[in-house]
Amino acid sequence: MSGGDARVVLVHGAWADGSSWMKVIGGLRSNRIDAVTAPLPLTTMAEDVASLDRTLERVEGPVALVGHAYAGAVIASTRDPKVKALVYIAALAPVEGETVADVFYRNAAHPNAPKLAPDNHGLIWLPQDAFAVAFAQNASAEEQAVLAAVQRPISPACISVPVGRPLWKDVPSWYLLAEQDRMIVADTQRFMAERMKARVSAHPVDHTPSVTAPDFVVDLIRTAARELRG
Repeated sequence: MSGGDARVVLVHGAWADGSSWMKVIGGLRSNRIDAVTAPLPLTTMAEDVASLDRTLERVEGPVALVGHAYAGAVIASTRDPKVKALVYIAALAPVEGETVADVFYRNAAHPNAPKLAPDNHGLIWLPQDAFAVAFAQNASAEEQAVLAAVQRPISPACISVPVGRPLWKDVPSWYLLAEQDRMIVADTQRFMAERMKARVSAHPVDHTPSVTAPDFVVDLIRTAARELRG
């Protein structure tokens, strides 16, 4: 990475890839903040954390680590000492001994949330219409079509394994609470953010603000990056 003062690593969640951060990367670069994305295989929690760690090896510290949705559990599972701040974007934050599924299903689902089940290969895909109905309902039709086209399935093995001591117990954390989220309801996000003692920024945005409200995401990451520089 080159230029700027801070280092940011962006981690996508289920049914997404690094392209979901495109607008955020541009916004950060305009503020002299370098960012890279960490590609997750979404096969097991351990393999996802290992993939993140390989990306962190390429980045000079200190690092602000940003996770969306499922990736909240992944970013809290790294033990790379360069990570000095965690930023959660409508993300899941299980505590030690919990699984991702435990917190995802903590409250009743939104009425428009999709029904999720593994296919014949044991992988969970998001139904095509869910991108417009729940995943990114505030996105344009073109953006929803791209999100659907590049989606990557997640394995149940990612969400069914209890996590260890989360890193948010040891480093400061920030949380963007998506009040219009239909995938992870706002009450669940609020419960997790308060339990983490995260600094919360709540906005009337959907589940994927990196696409539909990137300025809010950039502003929160800038806040974390300023603390690292300070």
